[in-house]
Amino acid sequence: MKIQRFKLLLLLLPFLTVACKSNKNIAEGEQIDANTSYEVVDELDNKNALAKLKEAEIENYKGSRTRSFDLLHTSLDLTFDFDQQHVKGEAKLILKPYFFDQAQVILDAKDFDIHALRLDKEGANELNYKYDGRVITVYLPKSYTRSDTLGLYIKYTAKPNENPEKGSEAITDTKGLYFINPTGDEDKPIQVWTQGETEHNSKWFPTFDTPNERFTQDIKLTVPAKYRTISNGKLLSSVDQSNDMRTDHWEMDLPHAPYLAAVVIGEFVEIKDSWEDIQVNYYVEEKYEQGAKTVFKNTPEMIGFFSELLGVRYPWQKYDQVVVRDFVSGAMENTTISVFMEALNLNEREALDSEWDGIIAHELFHQWFGNYVTTESWANLTLNEAFANYSEYLWYDYKEGKDVADLHHISEMEQYFDESREKQVDLIRFFHDDSEDMFDSHSYAKGGRILHMLRRNLGDDAFFTSLKHYLTKHAWSSVEVHDLRLAFEEVTGQDLNWFFNQWFLGSGHPVLSYEVDYSQQENLLLRVTQKQDLTSTPLYKIPFKVSWYIDGERFEKEFVLDKAYQQFAMQNNEPVNQLYFDEESELLAVKDTKRGLDHFVMQYSQSQFGVARYEALDSLLNNYPDEPVTIKTVELALNDSFGAIQEMAMFGIARNPEWLTQIKGLEGILFEIAENGTEHAVQTGAIELLSILDPDKYSPSLLRWMNHPSYLVASAALSAYLSYEDNPNRNSIAERYMEEDNVRIVVAIADFLIEEESSDSAEWFHEKLEKLSGQPLYYFLGYYGDYFSKLQKESESKRAVEKLYKVGMNHQANYIRAVAFQSMFGFVDDEGVLEKIKEMYTKEEDEKLRKYMEYYLEPYLDEN
Repeated sequence: MKIQRFKLLLLLLPFLTVACKSNKNIAEGEQIDANTSYEVVDELDNKNALAKLKEAEIENYKGSRTRSFDLLHTSLDLTFDFDQQHVKGEAKLILKPYFFDQAQVILDAKDFDIHALRLDKEGANELNYKYDGRVITVYLPKSYTRSDTLGLYIKYTAKPNENPEKGSEAITDTKGLYFINPTGDEDKPIQVWTQGETEHNSKWFPTFDTPNERFTQDIKLTVPAKYRTISNGKLLSSVDQSNDMRTDHWEMDLPHAPYLAAVVIGEFVEIKDSWEDIQVNYYVEEKYEQGAKTVFKNTPEMIGFFSELLGVRYPWQKYDQVVVRDFVSGAMENTTISVFMEALNLNEREALDSEWDGIIAHELFHQWFGNYVTTESWANLTLNEAFANYSEYLWYDYKEGKDVADLHHISEMEQYFDESREKQVDLIRFFHDDSEDMFDSHSYAKGGRILHMLRRNLGDDAFFTSLKHYLTKHAWSSVEVHDLRLAFEEVTGQDLNWFFNQWFLGSGHPVLSYEVDYSQQENLLLRVTQKQDLTSTPLYKIPFKVSWYIDGERFEKEFVLDKAYQQFAMQNNEPVNQLYFDEESELLAVKDTKRGLDHFVMQYSQSQFGVARYEALDSLLNNYPDEPVTIKTVELALNDSFGAIQEMAMFGIARNPEWLTQIKGLEGILFEIAENGTEHAVQTGAIELLSILDPDKYSPSLLRWMNHPSYLVASAALSAYLSYEDNPNRNSIAERYMEEDNVRIVVAIADFLIEEESSDSAEWFHEKLEKLSGQPLYYFLGYYGDYFSKLQKESESKRAVEKLYKVGMNHQANYIRAVAFQSMFGFVDDEGVLEKIKEMYTKEEDEKLRKYMEYYLEPYLDEN
């Protein structure tokens, strides 16, 4: 599962803590009367409070589900009622008692109508059962032993839209199966798709909906003949029926967990690809066919890369990737069929700027970590998600280089640190309220960073040999964190409890304060203090690296920090005037030290690592923008080999436009990048600066760059041209692009129309709002609200308010509801708008989004 993340403003709330201090024991049965001291009464109250906390912990324990039965195989025969949005199914389950004798079977089946339930054998009578809307308790005709195998037949209607429950940051809805535009009334294709994680597939077929179950399956799907079906495993047959219907029969003959079963139905084109003898196909709407060939083109290479890296060949029958509408997450790694959000629907030109390799690698890596070897409980979710998260680093390092991978690593680290400001919990969490809560930056980003440190500590050979052993030993089975540790110990011969205890079984992270004593330059002294709260966070054992440069040559030493305060002598022998602690930013730690202007200038000029130069430049721009040496470093950065550094340098110049005339040869450098650059984002920055430097001179170039194949480059040129008032024919240029639906072009036009106070463009804004979806809609909504809040037409403003209100109330994506809510404040003084805003707030079920809304509403709530 890949979380689709959009940052909202998160408010920090104070947390109530209970502290217990005992001065005296109370004997069992001792009576407390009116003369008992307050100290003893307080002590008893504290003991009772502590007991309640411990009881709550026990109640919240989320371990592996007890397996009373072993589900061997599931056969499904499904048809779909698009009008009612129901699934009509027949299920045949083959199962046997796991160990103990069993006289009843308890199956997960949420919101079903049960029409028949019997043993799956000829002449069997109906079985007695009890059904509460969530589980079916089936009473068997006799007690079965573990040497017995039995079959159950269930005929049912599943109603996935009934009794919806709240989702999570990763999975925004829990219906399990979704009908998209089932009546065909909306401007989007008709589709059906499933999303089973965590335990939502029991919304459309009866099963033991737990990750420590495994079964094989076959699914028959009867659908209108115009639709294509995609499911797990291989397509056995496709048979035409009467009335323009067709039945496809899919078989999954390798075992996997129930949450990984999936079906997708809709009008998709099939793009055939392969890796060795494995089918690797892509399925998208027809108009995105050419784009998909670019978006997914690296998939076969990824399969080969991961297979070789892990020493375990891709283990499944085939690998399909499908892009659907209105998906409730970023993507989902169903076995042999990953499903992606519609942001990956790109046309051929848009695909030139595709940056989706990370999410594609993430879902693919799950086919090993999550599907081939599966977490036995959601408490151990990071055994799935940390590996998938880290696969993004592995792929970027292989395909785009270490600098790109390291910057991605820092981004993920910051994602965790951002979350850690409001919560710090154990990575492996047996105590949690809801399994959906496990899908957070701890399980993903923190887990990935922990694997990165483990790899750096052990070395590549030991790390990947251990992963091969882990995958091979636990193939087609479920695991917990100790299985991972033992696999590493069995390969390396090392005890790794210390690492797993502090990182996987503890909460928080190190906070390291360090300083370097340069008084003896031949033997520098490093002092490090661990400053994290040791009442809730471990005192860490941390292997780390220090490095320095002499005449361009890099030197490195490794040490281990395992005390609250520790000193380390470098014994560098030759004079050194600058030392780097964790130069490559490998440690998941907050690091505090005093480094000044000279340090960052030297760090930029010395370091071999893009991530260290990036940090140095960022620090100079933010802390020393007025220093001449900062400008000189920016000049060097414009020619850096790492594109992200070039982008940052241009951003710094844009923030300090006086530098445009102070940097020698800047104009020539920028024009060369804009004209011949190979990284579109860097070209964009150059174009924007040239339009500021001399808009008259570069207007003809802007017109030419508008025709660049990359929308990123073209939209930057268009926006720059339209923003300069002296450019001729701006209205006709804007008119030329009005029909474009690419969001980069759309927002450039929208910004121009707003600045020009174009009073006759209301219909264009309304039409774009209806056409855009997903991330493009997110980016456009702010412009939409801004235009109509400034437009002095009451009728159009009311129409815009109703559209924003509808999006804010009904859109499934929380980040889109958030921006719709915020846009409503442009009309807050209009009659009835504040009441609509308050209604959006009161009916919002997403807790984080409610906090965000509360921040904006606070001044208006105070008025009451």
